Amino acid sequence: MDEKLLKPYDPKTTEEKIYKLWEESGFFNPDICIEKGITKPDAEPFSIVLPPPNVTGNLHTGHALMLVIQDIMIRHARMQGKNTLWLPGTDHAAIATQSKVEKLLEKEGIRKNDLGREEFLKRVEKFAQDSHDTIVNQCKKMGASLDWSREAFTLDEKRNLAVRTAFKKMYDDGLIYRGHRIVNWDPKGQTVISDDETIYEEKKGKFYTFKYGPFEIATARPETKFGDKYVVMHPEDKRYKDWQHGQKITLEWINGPIEATIIKDEVIDMEFGTGVMTITPWHSHEDFALAEKYKLDKEQIIDKYGKLLPIAQEFAGMKINEAREKIVDKLKSKGLLISVDENYVNRVATAERTGGMIEPQIMLQWFIDVNKKIPSRNNLPTRQAGKSLKELMLEPVNDEKIKILPSHFEKVYFNWINNLRDWCISRQIWYGHRIPVWYKGDQIYCDINPPKEDGWTQDEDTLDTWFSSGLWTFSTLGWPEKTKDLQKYHPTNILETGHDILFFWIARMILMSQYLLEEIPFKTVYLHGMIRTADGKKMSKSLGDKAIDPLDIIVKYGNDALRLAMIIGNTPGNDLKLNENDIRGYGKFANKIWNASRFVLEQTKDLDINNLPELDEEDKTSKEELDNLIKEVSKEMNEFRYSIVAEKLYHYFWHTFADIIIERSKKKILENKNTESAKTILYTQLTTLLKALHPFMPFVTEEIWSLVPTSNKQLLMVEPWPLSIDKDNIND
Repeated sequence: MDEKLLKPYDPKTTEEKIYKLWEESGFFNPDICIEKGITKPDAEPFSIVLPPPNVTGNLHTGHALMLVIQDIMIRHARMQGKNTLWLPGTDHAAIATQSKVEKLLEKEGIRKNDLGREEFLKRVEKFAQDSHDTIVNQCKKMGASLDWSREAFTLDEKRNLAVRTAFKKMYDDGLIYRGHRIVNWDPKGQTVISDDETIYEEKKGKFYTFKYGPFEIATARPETKFGDKYVVMHPEDKRYKDWQHGQKITLEWINGPIEATIIKDEVIDMEFGTGVMTITPWHSHEDFALAEKYKLDKEQIIDKYGKLLPIAQEFAGMKINEAREKIVDKLKSKGLLISVDENYVNRVATAERTGGMIEPQIMLQWFIDVNKKIPSRNNLPTRQAGKSLKELMLEPVNDEKIKILPSHFEKVYFNWINNLRDWCISRQIWYGHRIPVWYKGDQIYCDINPPKEDGWTQDEDTLDTWFSSGLWTFSTLGWPEKTKDLQKYHPTNILETGHDILFFWIARMILMSQYLLEEIPFKTVYLHGMIRTADGKKMSKSLGDKAIDPLDIIVKYGNDALRLAMIIGNTPGNDLKLNENDIRGYGKFANKIWNASRFVLEQTKDLDINNLPELDEEDKTSKEELDNLIKEVSKEMNEFRYSIVAEKLYHYFWHTFADIIIERSKKKILENKNTESAKTILYTQLTTLLKALHPFMPFVTEEIWSLVPTSNKQLLMVEPWPLSIDKDNIND
């Protein structure tokens, strides 16, 4: 017997060695699998692009779960003989990464403007590279069988070419435009952010009701009301039937008498408050839409730093929180304050990355028009001509070309797309893809390459990170070139990610792929849930001892134990409570596999595996039972029911193979009754179960497989998936 098997299984000394063995084999690369005869050249392709982790730090439990699920998918497809590609990469995550570096510089007493753009970007790139190296190392520790030869980065040269090409095409089609529109401005980060990067927090505050001429209006933000000169009511509200749309009234307001205009519109909720409100077009998305509809004036009240402008007169230059109560006092002194609700709970918009309170502003920015009809090109109609980007995003999910798991997220997707506003793609930060537009006086030049003449100045802004991430499924495969990889592996088979980025990323990938390639980016979207603590709390480092660091857990119990704990009980879209006791238990299971294998290999060392003896009736029944189980789980693997498969294999190995078949075979061998049949069933069951368990527990199974005698010795990771336990299948 091999000396390894005489000792207990030790994941610490095994896992790094095994991963190195896999990497050196080259079998993560599908081209090498074809070259070495592992995969047939005409085999069905199976591809996944890794959702790129942000280069802002370490992998967390969410990343670990993502890597586990995708590695199971990839290992299974590879064992099925498919031309299997899992393409890795990382995301520059512009706002998050720049914010991290700025905070680090603050500790040194340095501001980014002190360094200048070029020197600051060198600091960011160094930070990003260090973070990238950490992430790649952690992915390898998780056992991820990624093709590192094809690794990509959302900000590298190839992706930059793809970004510039996409921007130019959209600009030429009139889908990208520059204009003054209302955006989410982060005064703390000094940049625009998207709706999806805005977090709403419930905060207790005050709700004020004021006299506004003959009306009563209510607001939580009196500091925005200096420029309010439109009062809006529902046209069917009988309380205000005597007031006419467009009618003017004069009334006393914060800084003296003003003339206000009556606006009647169905947008008003008659049941809320008095059914009357004033609007602040410069600082509210909804009010801006009304102002656009009726061509109303818009006036800025708050500047980019969250301070009041001269329109606020004596309050000019004050920050909002400083000025609010003083403004209320002034209104009270004029007899215009009616009441104050001290227990009002308001939903306050904050920036996800900086925590700054969002201040909507009308600004000159770059946008993607999601409602404009796409023109035909070169006078030739395309499949897209006459459709909007919104329609291109809805079509493949409506037509079931893209399947979302779990399916209830399809309704969420449709609702979000139907309510989608034009996408603001410009950001006032230095790190990221610079907008490929140049200015010279009143002239604008947009192209993939800079203008050749002097005198042109490039736009200072960078693109929203999600613009480059939206190209991920095909930019990683070589687009805009028509590469062999792009032809073979796109559309990708599946996108596996968290449901929290359904809108951030998934919708934008569908938009970009539909528009630029006229095809879907993936066939299935598998949305995993959130990892939670044993008592149901969101997993976070702030939880201290209750938080689970995947890399710490691997050191304690091994990779296979963590993987099994993350997959059993985990179904698409549902959160998973991760318990260290469960992980410990699955560590014992890895030991159980090791010990059972030791017994089987000792008992079958003299077995002729090329000419296996016949089974007796009892062992034939066991063969049929496992055969049926493998057929069941093979179907379930193709249906992405990994939790069910893992649980079935776990129970079969422990309670049927180890507890019944091994014990029964021991007795036969001791009593010298049907020993050849007993040895054959032990060997066939073990080899089949090692194959079936490999996608879930790759390290312990690969290590044992290296000790198993087979007629065609190769790594377990490229062994055929065990569709049955017939002799020919086992010894292929």
